[in-house]
Amino acid sequence: MAKKTWFITGASRGFGREWAIAALERGDSVAATARELSTLDDLAATHGERFLPLQLDVTDRDADFAAVRQAHARFGRLDVVVNNAGYGHFGMVEEITEAEARAQLETNLFGALWVTQAALPFLREQGSGHILQVSSIGGISAFPLVGIYHASKWALEGISQSLAQEVAQFGIKVTLIEPGGFATDWAGSSSSTSQQMPAYIDYHAQVQEQRRNRVGTPGDPRASAAAVLTLVDADEPPLRCFFGTAPLAIAKADYEQRLATWEKWQPVAELAQGNAKGVQ
Repeated sequence: MAKKTWFITGASRGFGREWAIAALERGDSVAATARELSTLDDLAATHGERFLPLQLDVTDRDADFAAVRQAHARFGRLDVVVNNAGYGHFGMVEEITEAEARAQLETNLFGALWVTQAALPFLREQGSGHILQVSSIGGISAFPLVGIYHASKWALEGISQSLAQEVAQFGIKVTLIEPGGFATDWAGSSSSTSQQMPAYIDYHAQVQEQRRNRVGTPGDPRASAAAVLTLVDADEPPLRCFFGTAPLAIAKADYEQRLATWEKWQPVAELAQGNAKGVQ
């Protein structure tokens, strides 16, 4: 199989780091970004010319375009673009400040958008490429306490589904990866939290307990590397792919409830339609 060139954001830890290591270990080349470049020193020392570390804050659109150009100039092509940089924000919807909301969207949504836009001219020119958007089970379902995080991932899902249809004509594939709970730093030091309002204090504790029960045993980020390699090597990769054992059951329960509700309220939908015969 031909060697691939990767561009991975958020490679200092978690999924991004494990996927960079897996790609490098099988002989691929990787351009990896991190806010703190020193977190990539060991990979640079081990893999030499096949590894390009890049300091990047994905919220900086100009810097995103420059980093992608630098990676392409170094390796001559881009085969896999992974928008992994992101974090979780915890807070009830009423608790979220404007600054917190904007920061969440700037990283999780706009960062992925800017990197995607930067990469597309190169992918179109070469007539191939695979964009991996790291979403979440929280990109298709939603729970209390992470509303603004859901907003960022639901938006990423929508824009990526449109993107997949737009770029198929150029031989470019798009896959949304939707992990469940994994042993990354998503809910640790990488996350941020709104100041609690007294009205929600009891509910905070309840929701945290529900979350622990829902997540169960976290998945292993190192094991996820084999799944990513399977996706990028597939001739016809899916638009969406769950990572972990929990998401499928969550999605099935959620969508079954949605379908039942839509069916129940279909008479109201038809009432809203009105008698539209002959109306343009």
